[in-house]
Amino acid sequence: MKIILSTSNIMTAGPSVIRFYTAKSNVELINSLKSNFQAAQQSASYNENNGQANDANSWTKKDGDTLYIPAIDFAQSGLHEDRAQYDITVKLFYLPGIPASRRCAHTREAIDVVLKELHVDSIDLLIVSFPSVSFDADDEPEEDDEEGSRTGSGSRASESTEQADDFESIVKTWHTLETLAENGKIAQLGVAEFGTERLAKFLSQTRIRPSVDQINVKDCCVVPKSLILYAKQEKIQLLTHNDCTDILPRGTTRELLGSGDSNAEISTSAPVPGDYLQGDIEPQWVVKYTAVVKDRGVIENKGYFALAEVGSCIKTHDRA
Repeated sequence: MKIILSTSNIMTAGPSVIRFYTAKSNVELINSLKSNFQAAQQSASYNENNGQANDANSWTKKDGDTLYIPAIDFAQSGLHEDRAQYDITVKLFYLPGIPASRRCAHTREAIDVVLKELHVDSIDLLIVSFPSVSFDADDEPEEDDEEGSRTGSGSRASESTEQADDFESIVKTWHTLETLAENGKIAQLGVAEFGTERLAKFLSQTRIRPSVDQINVKDCCVVPKSLILYAKQEKIQLLTHNDCTDILPRGTTRELLGSGDSNAEISTSAPVPGDYLQGDIEPQWVVKYTAVVKDRGVIENKGYFALAEVGSCIKTHDRA
């Protein structure tokens, strides 16, 4: 059984969500999910009290082997204007502890649900975040000259992290992205947290090169000169962010689906009667999407989807 969690469009949500707009991605995700759960529950309860629904739990929906929390009306487009008016950016987080062999399927699942939500056939930019990759400015090589020749400790950083990075699996995942791009679903591809040495090694393995490298500069605001020069040389745009790679830990997912203030209240670790998910709940991926109106520079739609799998028995009603 799969579970898809969604925040809906957080740009049209209440102040409790908008207040976290500039927060780190994990904070924004959790608060947005809780807010959307609460809004959906209140709407279902209101409809039931007014004779418009038979079940206050109709705020979720089961479709085949997938449970949507809350229910999503894919019949309504998430955009108000023609597709050509938007720049659509998607960031896909592959989560720690999930086998790399699942990433190809996860990529297609995540992209498909965003396309379905926004009623579009393609996105403009997909950035992928690998859990084993982190950027550290201290590991960047020193520069000999302004042409970008590299010396110093960069090779040491690459060698020391090669095993953790699982470079071969990253390249294999990238080939899936290339296929999606060649099929017209993605216009541009990007990576996250790639330093100079890793980026140089990676480029030689690609058919479609990343057009963006998104890095977290943490507490400093200075991008290393070596990376700036190399990215310029390779015509790769550098962007910064404040996301975290472990955006949705397993314990947090279980808590979200359990009882408590603003939680879903549909899961439990103990077998009990009723509409409860039973068994281990393992988050698989998280995707963040943003649709910006080009001529106004306004974010019209921003949200998150997360997919989790239930590893054991499930008790839940089919919900229309």
